[in-house]
Amino acid sequence: MQNKSHAVMAQRIEPPHSLDDFPTPPWATRALIELILTQHSLHDLTCLEPACGAGHMAKALQEYFRKVISSDIYDYGFGRQSDFLADNLIKEQINWIITNPPFRLAEEFALKALQIASTGVAIFARTVFIESIGRYENLFRQFPPTIVAQFTERVPLIKGRLDRKATTATGYCWLVWKKEVEKKSPELLWIPPCRRQLERSSDYE
Repeated sequence: MQNKSHAVMAQRIEPPHSLDDFPTPPWATRALIELILTQHSLHDLTCLEPACGAGHMAKALQEYFRKVISSDIYDYGFGRQSDFLADNLIKEQINWIITNPPFRLAEEFALKALQIASTGVAIFARTVFIESIGRYENLFRQFPPTIVAQFTERVPLIKGRLDRKATTATGYCWLVWKKEVEKKSPELLWIPPCRRQLERSSDYE
């Protein structure tokens, strides 16, 4: 029988070549904008979402940014098809890059995003992403995030779809790099319970 304990089920392990399509509930994206980036005026800025999937995060970002460019390595029927790590198709200025990249490629996504974005980068990731010597050596030591924003309530992600009734034992956070802020130790913030106020029925249509 399958071991369904929390310790086992929390390990979201994907095959090496998996597309790792775990859509982010839109309320979790709104939490970044409304509770973390509260001092930023985004209405005149551009944003790139380079792992857009079916567009669940990008559609939420469109509520706040002047323009959102969406792309993904696979054609999900939303945005342009483009390999963010291999292509250099972005010719216009990008203020923010905000995305939930494949976990195994999140370090590479963050490094490239920091080269492109003029204002900031925000990566949605499992909280365990801040662990590991490799990520410390390759990313965090040279480019420490400005903010680590930990969700206090669980953000349920299900492979290939959104599910309003889903549950999870996995913790998630937003890692935010603000280009105008001098490098220093990250600020740790907690995102208070907010699903009830930020979730909309239309998110699941």
